[in-house]
Amino acid sequence: MNPGNRWEFTDDRGHLTVAQSRPARVVTYIQAGATLWDHGLRPLGIFGSHHDGGVPDPAKAGELPLAELRDFGAGSALDLDALLAAEPDLVVAVSYGGGQVYGIDPEAAKRLEERLPVAVLDVGKDRTLDEVRDRFTALARSLDAPRLPAVAELERAESRLRGSAARPGAPRVLALSAADPETAYLARPQTWPDLRTLGELGVALIEPEEGGGVNWRTVGWSEAAALEPDIVLADVRANAAPRARLRDNAHWLAVEERARIVPWNPEAPCSHLAHARFLDTVADAVDTVRAGTV
Repeated sequence: MNPGNRWEFTDDRGHLTVAQSRPARVVTYIQAGATLWDHGLRPLGIFGSHHDGGVPDPAKAGELPLAELRDFGAGSALDLDALLAAEPDLVVAVSYGGGQVYGIDPEAAKRLEERLPVAVLDVGKDRTLDEVRDRFTALARSLDAPRLPAVAELERAESRLRGSAARPGAPRVLALSAADPETAYLARPQTWPDLRTLGELGVALIEPEEGGGVNWRTVGWSEAAALEPDIVLADVRANAAPRARLRDNAHWLAVEERARIVPWNPEAPCSHLAHARFLDTVADAVDTVRAGTV
């Protein structure tokens, strides 16, 4: 905060975002809003991405009280006029690299920046989970967040998972997103900050073969089953096929019979609290599989 109460924040593009006073009416990408909520900040409203449907994805919402917040739409369906009419004094968006605002059309992002202060935080593959979390913490502090980060809880969860992963008989973990009953996207652990953190804590992550996309390898379920994972981190976002749609695929059923299926949210809130909960969930699965109670 500068003299005269002018608010400033340098975002992850290196852009200086300026408001005449500390923003109180904040519109956010849903993941960013869920993160700020964990810091005790309530957004005015939220917007989603092209992957979302006509209603906010509860998997991305964390603890946000969705029924009490304005939803300005998602992706190409973003109601930019309604968002501008709400007169927010800050928009918080995310990027997966290159400084591009994720989730909405480039023209809409351009119009937003012409009319409102916009802060963009990078959650992509070139950032560590610590860096992503620390940047959101810095933004929350600049907005006078009333809740302190759950540092001790995260440190405890990290220590617990490190200990669980270090014991003999560590299970093999595969992260994936179900495209449909015939196809799966296998995550490349090094391109996801949360998965890289699991690896750094000693979790045995399965690396898909080369070829295909940067973040995912697209395969049939037979290839996924052939990897014989002991734990599957399964994408729970609305754009992923739910487990009920996979029931007629024998290869998925083989995976389900062998492995412990654990919910995985690639767009979880970027807070100490949310990350601690994720690490505890993985530690629970590691301990359960080692005990032979899948």
